[in-house]
Amino acid sequence: MKKLILLFGIYLLLLSCSSNRFVDSWRNKEVLTFKPNKLLVIGMTDNQTARRIFEEELRRAFVVRNINAVESTNILDSEFSKSKKSESEIDDMIKTISKQGFDAVVISTVKGVEKRRNYYDNYNALGYRWSRFGKYYFWYQDIYYTPHYYDIYKIYHVETSIYYINQQDNKSLVWVGALDLVNPQTITETINKYVSKVIKELENEKLITKYI
Repeated sequence: MKKLILLFGIYLLLLSCSSNRFVDSWRNKEVLTFKPNKLLVIGMTDNQTARRIFEEELRRAFVVRNINAVESTNILDSEFSKSKKSESEIDDMIKTISKQGFDAVVISTVKGVEKRRNYYDNYNALGYRWSRFGKYYFWYQDIYYTPHYYDIYKIYHVETSIYYINQQDNKSLVWVGALDLVNPQTITETINKYVSKVIKELENEKLITKYI
């Protein structure tokens, strides 16, 4: 019975560590509707596989909601993101994509990674409920050898922002959202969940229409 309770506790612990959650979001109230002519989807990461999967998934989510979106992997030179760019180089890039018809960008980047450790206490798992010393000693004798259970996991702090690139400053930033990816397991599953969260938040803010 004790092993069953311990395994169940570990299962709940791992389950709670594998999730995505919104930390904060902000919408520019001066932007009444988000209807770009052409939206560029940018995933800032040196993991090209993750970048491609992310951009394709987010582009697909916008397209089914009647927003013309294109992945940056099809537009920006592959060398562009391999080195740090100056402000003038970035301005030149913006001018280039503007000439190609883009008037908005959505960009996502990992802003930080945090390592955490969950603590599982065997002693408190069952509580004080043994009236006989023998029974108590029998159940808790292994505490001396394995008193704690630890689960180490990572939290990725990810931010997604949407900009109009041809507007004045007070209307350029449309929306920004911060999301924590907790203990991601696979690239595809994590990206799918993340994109779903972002899209749902944009729908809640009434920036984009819901897909029926």
